[in-house]
Amino acid sequence: MSIDLAELARDIRILKDTEAVKRVKHRYFRCIDTANVTELAELLHEDVEVDLIGGTYRFQTQGRDNYVRMIGDAFHAEFIGLHNGHHPEIDILSETEARGTWYLSDIAVNLRDNMSTMGSSLYRDRYVKVDGVWLIRETRYERIVEIVERLEKRPNLTAHYLALHGKKLP
Repeated sequence: MSIDLAELARDIRILKDTEAVKRVKHRYFRCIDTANVTELAELLHEDVEVDLIGGTYRFQTQGRDNYVRMIGDAFHAEFIGLHNGHHPEIDILSETEARGTWYLSDIAVNLRDNMSTMGSSLYRDRYVKVDGVWLIRETRYERIVEIVERLEKRPNLTAHYLALHGKKLP
């Protein structure tokens, strides 16, 4: 049995690229929940396209700076975010292009408005490799389910990262 080294090298590259794309999206979710906009910006293409469709909203923007600014404003010191992206389906289309589908489960609590949102979505992303680094070029989701409820009382928080690290509201 002979080993085709070129095919083996290609398969290894695809596996490494798949893992690199997964890592970008995992970092994305962490940066969102911690309002780490500096690191988030490093994950996004400068012309990133964003289209997020919820039960009562649709948020669309283009450009890394616009999206990062929105995240910094939304994930403030009176907000709690919990985003879990799982079940990745990654397709490496070429040496510089990939696409991915992610299942999102999330909880968001706005303590200022006493509102809680829980739901799930399907993210459909496109990635590009620029100078050897995978970046998110397009990120889109549509809600599968979204439950929005007013909180009867403020949750008993024993830890709250964004209270310490998020943007302080006036």
